Order: sequence, then C-alpha cells, then structure tokens
Amino acid sequence: MSKQDDIKLLRINYLRGPNIWTYRPVLEVWLDLGSLEDFPSHLLPGFNDRLLALLPALGEHHCGVGERGGFLQRLQEGTWAGHVLEHVVIELLNLADMPTGFGQTRSTSQRGVYRMVFRARDEQVARSALAQGHRLLMAAINPDPRHPYGPADVLLAVETIRTRVDDCYLGPSTASIVVAATARGIPHIRLNEGNLVQLGHGASQRRIWTAETDLTSAIAEGIAHDKDLTKSLLATCGVPVPEGQIVHSAHEAWTAAQDIGLPVVVKPTDGNHGRGVSLDLKTQTDVEAAFDVAKVHGSEVMVERYVRGHEHRLLVVGGRVVAAARGEAAWVTGDGHSTVAQLVDAQLNTDPRRGLGEDFPLGQINTVTDGAIVLDLQRQGLSPEAVPAAGREVLIQRNGNVAIDCTDDVHPEVAHIVSLAARVVGLDVAGVDVVAQDISRPLGPQGGAIVEVNAGPGLLMHLKPAEGTPRPVGRAICEHMFPLPTETTDHSPHSLSGRIPVIGIAGSVGTACVARLVAWLLHLSGRYTGLACRDGLFLDQRHVDASDCTHWEAGHRLLINRAVQAAVFENGADTILRSGLAYDRCQVGVVTDLGGASGLAEFDITEDDQMFKVMRSQVDVVLPGGAAVLNATHARVADMSALCDGEVIFYSADPGAAAMAAHRSKNGRALFVRQDQVVLATGSTEAFLPALGKLAPWRKRHAHRKMSEETLLAAVGAAWALAIPLDLIGAGIEAFEAFEFTEKPAGRAD
Repeated sequence: MSKQDDIKLLRINYLRGPNIWTYRPVLEVWLDLGSLEDFPSHLLPGFNDRLLALLPALGEHHCGVGERGGFLQRLQEGTWAGHVLEHVVIELLNLADMPTGFGQTRSTSQRGVYRMVFRARDEQVARSALAQGHRLLMAAINPDPRHPYGPADVLLAVETIRTRVDDCYLGPSTASIVVAATARGIPHIRLNEGNLVQLGHGASQRRIWTAETDLTSAIAEGIAHDKDLTKSLLATCGVPVPEGQIVHSAHEAWTAAQDIGLPVVVKPTDGNHGRGVSLDLKTQTDVEAAFDVAKVHGSEVMVERYVRGHEHRLLVVGGRVVAAARGEAAWVTGDGHSTVAQLVDAQLNTDPRRGLGEDFPLGQINTVTDGAIVLDLQRQGLSPEAVPAAGREVLIQRNGNVAIDCTDDVHPEVAHIVSLAARVVGLDVAGVDVVAQDISRPLGPQGGAIVEVNAGPGLLMHLKPAEGTPRPVGRAICEHMFPLPTETTDHSPHSLSGRIPVIGIAGSVGTACVARLVAWLLHLSGRYTGLACRDGLFLDQRHVDASDCTHWEAGHRLLINRAVQAAVFENGADTILRSGLAYDRCQVGVVTDLGGASGLAEFDITEDDQMFKVMRSQVDVVLPGGAAVLNATHARVADMSALCDGEVIFYSADPGAAAMAAHRSKNGRALFVRQDQVVLATGSTEAFLPALGKLAPWRKRHAHRKMSEETLLAAVGAAWALAIPLDLIGAGIEAFEAFEFTEKPAGRAD
C-alpha cells in the first residue's frame, strides 16, 4: 500500500477550566486525517500488529466498548486514525507515570477533520505527549524499513514526556497537600511554575509553598534557619538540646570540641538535608577536617555534643505530631576486589528506593562529592578508591537515610517535647530532628535530644517510607489550614472548602446586565465583590480594566485576589469553547438562552441546537448546595435542570411557562411577572418582591439599556439563590440607576 499522508494538527487549544468535554483541563486538537479518512485501522495492512508491538498495553484499554480489550476490538473492526492517536497519547502518558483515562474523538462537519481531546493536567506535558504520540502513530502507519521505529524509540518518547512531567508538575510534598484538598472539594490554583499553590478562592484562600503555609511566620522561619539561636531558645524553655558553640576556624573547632567533651558533631548552622554534617568525631584531625566540610554548606559552623542514638524526623502540624521516621546508617561489605565506590553502587545505589529525584525516599550516595562520607572513610583508613578486605563492613553514611516509619512508636512525652519545640520556634508546620536510642521512651533517661527544628520540611519520607506505613501528612496540613468542624466550632460550608460565592452568567442576551446587577446586589449585601464581564473588570464597584474580561485570565485575577469575598462572571459561548470556565464549581449558575451560534463557525457550531452542549457547562459545575437559575421560556434551557447537582430556580416573563408550572408542582422555586410586579413563588406560595413596586417606571428608566424583564428576573433569581434579603434585592434593583459603575478605569484622566 502507498504511503499515507501525515495527520495534520490544525489547531491545538488548551482548555484550562470546565468545558464542553469534561470538568477538568484537556488538550483539544483539531486533526485533518487527509488520505487516512479512507483507511480505518483494519484497512491498513499490518498496522494493528505494528502498533500493538510498540504499545502492548493498548490491548487493555476499555474504550467505548466499556470493557478490557474494547479498544483492541475497535482496531480490529476498524477505527479512524484520530481515535487511535487519542489512545496512543493516553498510553504514553500512562507509561510516563502520569495516568490519564479520559479522551474523546469526534468528527466535525468537514470531511476528514476531527476534534480529539485528552485529559491534561499541564499544557506543556500534554503538548509533549501529543508530539510523541503523533510521531509514533505515523511510524506505525508508514513503517520505514531503513529506520524502523522500535521499542527503544518508545522508551525515548516516554522518557521525553517523563522529563517534561518532572519539569512541570508539583513536587511530592506539595502534591500530597493538593490531593488532600481536592478530596475535600477545595479548589487550587498554581501561582508559579514551582510549588507555590493557592488553596481556595479569594478571601477564603490559603497558600502553600511545599510544606510551608501562609500561616508560617517569617520570623519563625528565620529562627529555624539559625540553628544556634534555635538551640538557645529551646534550652531556655526546657527542651533538651546538645550544648554547642559557633566556631570560625578549624583550630577553634578543636578548642570547642575539647571544651564540650568528645565525641562531638560538626555541622553548618544553616544547612539542610544533612549536608556537611559529620558525627561522632573523637580526634583533632577529624574535627578540623569536618570543619572544612561543613563551612562549604553554610554561613557558619557549629560544634556540638554528640548524642548517641538513631536520627529521627518528627513532623509537627498545628502543634501535633502527625508522623515520625527513623534513620539508619548505611554500610557496605567488602568482597576483596571492588572499591568502596563500586561497593556503594552495587549494594546501596541499586536499591529501587534510592534515586536522584524527589520521588525517591532514599537519595543516591556519591562517595566522591559528599565530604562527610569521604571524612568517615578516612577515619576508617579508607578512600572511595580503596578496596576493603572480603567480609569487612564499611560505614558509608551515618545520617541522611531517615525513611523508616515509626509514628506508632513515639512516646507521648517525646511527642509533647517535640510539639513544644515547634511552638517555641513559632512554626505551624515543622520537621523536628530528634536523636534517641529508643523513640518509644522519654528522652531524658536515655540522654536523647532535639538537634534541629526545620521549616518547610520534606514530606516524602512520611508519604513513601522505605519501610513501614505511609502517613496522610498532606491531609493533616490541609486540615490544619481548613479545620474540620467540631462540637465546639461552627464552620460555614465556604470556610470548610475555601470557597467564596461564585456566580456564573451564561448566554447571549442580557448577560452583561445580569452580571452587573448581581454584582451590585452582592455589594449592597456587604461583600467585597469582583466582576468580570464584557464591560471590564470591577473590584467592589471600582472599574480596574475596561477591556472585554469574559475570559479565563481575567476570571483568575478575581479568584486569586485576597480581598474578593464573592465573584461574578459573564460567560459567553466563545469563553467556554476557547478556554473553559475560569472556576471549577460555582454557587449559582445562570443560563439565559441558547443563542449566538452564528458567531461560532470556527468551533464548528452553526446552529442554536448545538449550543445546548456548550451552555450546559455552566449548569454542570453548580455545587450540590448551590442553584441553577434557568430561563423557563426556552424549553431546551429548562431541560438543563436535570443536569444540576443543586437546586433549580426557574424564571420567565410568562407566568404560564410549562416547565415552570411543573417545577412549582414539586414545590420548586420560580420567578415571573404578574400585575407588573416581580413574583417569587415557592410551590403554590407566592409573594411580590418587596421594595420594588411596579416595573413600568423601572422599565422606562432602563429602556436605553434594553434591559428586558427576563434580564431583571435572572438577576433577582441569582440574588434569591444567594439568600440576599428580599427587601435588599428590591431596594437594590430600584437603586441600580443611581450607581451604574460610572467610575472610570484607574489611571484614566477625566
């Protein structure tokens, strides 16, 4: 068979928020199959075999069949290349340790052109996976006998994606907190390319940076960074610490060691991860050599009494010990012909728990560059190049291997003194290093001591211990920032989830007016309100951006603003199609109509009937405790009520709208106009909206804005759903003319 055209990637669009495909971010790719439109998989000789030889696990994919082997069945029956590319990309992501299960491929109105999407937590990772998947698929379709694409190429593709994952994804400590927050329904926003993450929205947010929180005091962090100051404060408060001295030369180090009493420890005062720390030093030569090792890892060097026992790391969160890990020294055994460095690589570095990345509970050991290891070898009369005798045990590393869970062994007195140490320093989250022979006994009788208190501690040793039970430390930190309710506390749903009221207005008619009215009513209710609409960006009635702000970036400006207590968003169909919604869930979602298809040809939408799938996105994201406010005049909009996880409130200028009548028969809430007044109904109970009166004067005042009765009803319905007092709603609607966001954007001259 002749060579097939390459699949053309016409357009690649990253949808960062809820969209027409799913609640989560996806990469949407528009594909032109070219000649492959006439050649589904079963008409490409040998293609299925070549593809499965490269990616055998494709045979496990369920696909639309809904069972294991479903995709294989589709291949054998014949499926188009766009669908195959979807599964190839998903499988490459799975192999790169970034499991992805969601993908869809749909034809468009243009022959041979498809829209393919797949779940993508990060745009750059998704683009890398797409590029590698495209290359693999075309190699399987058009095999080149001179340069065959084989298993080695697959491994290279996976490694390329994995490298991008490592570059772009959160570290394990931060990720564990984010996962715990997600399980609680707490939204998150990544604020930089590193590990600075916002949990929650607006005024209800908290921030983390690895295992530090925005409750972590900068003063406390500074104290923890200064080990000498930390020890002084702890000793003053009765916490057992080894006595020590700051020294400025190797000679001073030996003098201090003699004053303190041998053996001693020499370490940098502001180092971390055990770098530059030398233990159990008993001779002048060792102490002076250890000074040279320590000084390159910190600003000052400390000599302190050596405390016998195992190194332990206890994690304190909110004044409570939530996890503990124990360390062990690393040894190798000589075989009579291998060097120390070779023995380390063969006996220690081959341990699958060791690695260079953040995901490994134990680090790789480098006998050449680690000065403390070289010093310990010298004390044993060895070097990295020395060959120990067969059977000789050689100490390689005294510390740095804290990864054995011992949480259940911690004595209550030890937990108390460790929590006290964290409080003395002032840290809400702390990694406290304890040296003790037996952590299940009080420190005093065994001569144990606290040797360091660390801010921003790594969590991997507790999440993925080399031995023992993983501990849910991410959840502990999340609950520290967003406390769960107790018998003595009363938390609102928003404080528990870090959310603020978010109101989304979707449609093509009157949506800007609805959004502005709702924002005005929220402002009158006493909440600092952000508004993103086509008229610009507003912060509590202040016009800060005059450009069209119905897009994802503008929306996020509101959600990351610590002052914002409620946020209102106008969402046109192009917003949903181009970037997705700016928020994951909302308290109130309003849908006014399904018009506007005429301007969406670039998205392959030409008819109003196609708009249902687009605009339902606004209803799909309503929280269980929230409400969808739907225009019952439009039957298709009213049909969206079945999609809402929360309450539904119908509105219509026609009191007899069929959907509204059926809804009221089930004791549902509805709004309509009767006797030229706004009526609020719950089941058969009706009442006029107070403080507003007849609509004729209001309608006349706002005639130039073309604000219809249904626009007014949508805004009142949203305010009603937000439990704003009815008299305030009526008075606010009446007063809206008096305050019409007339303030000019900041910085603009009159």
